[in-house]
Amino acid sequence: MRSILAVILVLASATACCASEIKALTLEQALAIAMEKNRDIEKAREYAQYVQGRYREERAAALPQIALQGSVAMARDQSLTASAGSAPRQTSGSLGITVSQPLYTWGKIGAAIRAAEVGLKTADEQLRLYRQAAWRDVSSCWYDILLAKELHRLALENEKQKQRHLEEARRKLAVGLATEYDVLAAEVAHENARPEVIRSENAVRTTRERLRFLLAAPGEVDASGALANPTLDRPIPSDREGALAIARKKRPELSDLRLKIGIYDELLTIADADNKPRLDLKGGAGWNTLSLDDSGPSRSADGAAWNVGVHLSFPFFDGFRTSGRVIQARSELRTRRLEELKLLDSIALEVREAGNALREAAEIHQAVSGTVRQAEKLLTMAEKGYEYGVKIRLEVDDAQLNLLQAQNSLARAQRDYRVARVNYEWAIGTLGE
Repeated sequence: MRSILAVILVLASATACCASEIKALTLEQALAIAMEKNRDIEKAREYAQYVQGRYREERAAALPQIALQGSVAMARDQSLTASAGSAPRQTSGSLGITVSQPLYTWGKIGAAIRAAEVGLKTADEQLRLYRQAAWRDVSSCWYDILLAKELHRLALENEKQKQRHLEEARRKLAVGLATEYDVLAAEVAHENARPEVIRSENAVRTTRERLRFLLAAPGEVDASGALANPTLDRPIPSDREGALAIARKKRPELSDLRLKIGIYDELLTIADADNKPRLDLKGGAGWNTLSLDDSGPSRSADGAAWNVGVHLSFPFFDGFRTSGRVIQARSELRTRRLEELKLLDSIALEVREAGNALREAAEIHQAVSGTVRQAEKLLTMAEKGYEYGVKIRLEVDDAQLNLLQAQNSLARAQRDYRVARVNYEWAIGTLGE
């Protein structure tokens, strides 16, 4: 019974594994999914909803405030018993609408509304920032998967080649054309090739999981494509000042910080208006009723009531609370301006480093592009020479090592150039736009 149950569990797990297919994505498909499903982008969209609500809240301060008020009350005062003979019971009620409209607030309400309007623009810059960051991360991860798969393929080919050399050494040993030393050396080379196969296979799984995380995908994903030689159709940037000028206009975090400086400027106006005069128009209209019940006949009266007036408030001394808030607001404003200068320096450094990295990647790619063909030809010559007995085993091993290094270098150069191009466009603030 236990054996039957174990077989059923194995079959069920195998069926589940087959059901969860790996979804292969092109770079365009991966980027499209990221723009919709990436968690940071979803957070930026929610932030846009938040600032929309904040703008509506601040705008409400400039609009009339209308409220419906009603009350019913009963009272009896026993102190009236000595003079009136009995304490009458009073019943009163009222129902009305009150209206309040700010007339003059020393610029406080206007500054709050302007700050909220700027906040709406910060939401757009936040969304741009997270979109560009997702574009950069997904692109880099997609290229990393292709690189990991290529390195895994090369590791498998190297292992298979070492296996063929081992079989060839054993055949030569059987006919007396090789020694046990040659067989042992081939076995060691074959075993040494296995760890790289394991490491590269794990690298493929790791990069796939990272892409899945960036896409917030429910199932496993993979990169569909190959690390073919990139065409260097776009010129390598050489105008650093021009690139820096573009970055100063396009970088979303810089635009966001400049908008926040505008918000803190308005907050300074709000803090400075706390101890200034204020005018409000207040009024109301409704119906009041009053009745008295005592030992005699009850008396009652009711009728319409209204009031309207202009109210002045001037908190000219609040214990220096307002001056303290003004000092804080000015300090916050100066801090944000210092952060802008620091961010400008940081962006200038990023642009220079990204430009240097892109030029370096392009030059390395050009340097290693023709090396693989030469290394393949060298290995073919070494293997033929070893087969005919004019080459020694060490020369074949050297040729194999040179070819493997050339192939690895070319794959990394192809990946590095593409990622460097992505990072450069990120540095100047134009990635994905």
